[in-house]
Amino acid sequence: MEMQSVGAAFIRPGQLLTDRTALSAARRWTQAVSEADGVCVIHLSPGADPCEITAELREQGLRASPNHVFRGQPLFFGGPASRPFPVPPIPHKPGRSHSDVVVGLLDTGVAKHPWWAGTDWYGQTAPEDGDATEGSQAGHGTFIAGLLARQAPGAALRVHRVLDGDGVSDEATVARALFRMRERPPHVLNLSFGGHTFDDRPPQLLGDAIAALQDTVTVACAGNTGSDRPFWPAAMPNVVGVAAVDASEERRAPYSGYGTWVDACARGDWLTSSFLDGGDFAGYATWSGTSFATALVAGALADAAKSEPAKEVARRLFDSEDARQIPDLGVLIPASL
Repeated sequence: MEMQSVGAAFIRPGQLLTDRTALSAARRWTQAVSEADGVCVIHLSPGADPCEITAELREQGLRASPNHVFRGQPLFFGGPASRPFPVPPIPHKPGRSHSDVVVGLLDTGVAKHPWWAGTDWYGQTAPEDGDATEGSQAGHGTFIAGLLARQAPGAALRVHRVLDGDGVSDEATVARALFRMRERPPHVLNLSFGGHTFDDRPPQLLGDAIAALQDTVTVACAGNTGSDRPFWPAAMPNVVGVAAVDASEERRAPYSGYGTWVDACARGDWLTSSFLDGGDFAGYATWSGTSFATALVAGALADAAKSEPAKEVARRLFDSEDARQIPDLGVLIPASL
């Protein structure tokens, strides 16, 4: 789909997100409306500026946002690896441990892999993700699923494909997927994607969708921007924003986002995990980025949530005086892989 750059952010041109309460006020700019899962996408008349209309509607106390574009893995600043590299098979047996914890994974989908062959959760996921192997970033979700599976043994994944094969989505797609999760909310939710907003304010419709998952701990990546500019949804106050540290777990990875809005960090450099089977790859890869540091944090929370509610785990972990804090990176979560 088409996108344009506005205010150092990407948006879908000619699209405005609202809820029903704003439809009447936006009528004079409206060419068509598509409504689904709590989100209205207004297709604007030619020449109408979604950013200007957003500001006008917000001044009236209404909820509105341009349809911001979100991206998965691409490294915007430095870093050791902007793409995955093949590695030999990684020894891992799923084992027989079972957890009642459910981890939501919104990403590019999850491809078939020996690590979850025969699991109940993959059998439920596979039909939706039949095209999870197509595109330059198609293995992103499969890689994250492997990190979660090893970090939280026995936990079930609930996978929804919101990023296309090139790792691109938008606010409307993500918000609608989140609203659909309200009837069966996961304990922990992994969002390894994000983006900037045109005004550096929280994207309102996405914020509403996350807030509706009241008992879910939402974990999101701080972005591979190498800057302290807020990256959404990670910068939201009800989201655990995750930065990446290097392999020493002592220093910020040079590509990682950082700032006072970041809550936690974990290793992001040269992690190994499950991947696609094809081309140069035989089902395994090494890759770097805040996307994968996020999976380590989400997995650690999910593993601890076997014995207490996930919200309590997060509160205890991030409010503890004993936790090791790194300035502008938050609490360090050591990798257990």
